[in-house]
Amino acid sequence: QVQLVESGGGLVQAGGSLRLSCAASGRTFSSYTMGWFRQPPGKEREFVAAISRSGGRTYYADSVKARFTISRDNAKNTVVLQMNSLKPEDTAVYYCAAGPYDMTVVAGEALDAWGQGTLVTVSS
Repeated sequence: QVQLVESGGGLVQAGGSLRLSCAASGRTFSSYTMGWFRQPPGKEREFVAAISRSGGRTYYADSVKARFTISRDNAKNTVVLQMNSLKPEDTAVYYCAAGPYDMTVVAGEALDAWGQGTLVTVSS
């Protein structure tokens, strides 16, 4: 089973950018659809973005479209979330997750692994 570790969170001003990385252990990284989720303070966890096994298909929540970009490097077992034009409402703990199918990852269902999360704080 894959294990995931996120990095890259921090404090940024509104309008700024951050790059989150998720490093995966194990030889089966390329067999997983990868996703990013977030949990704002006092709210439930929500889907942010996902990328298919080959990287050929990407999916985004409406709230982050055109601002965030998900990518992966199967040779390096990493998935990256580039976040631009950040807003205070993007403040959350961001989690990396792995699952077998695109649509179940987007739905947040049947996920095989979660990272521990990384905090992103956007100040106004």
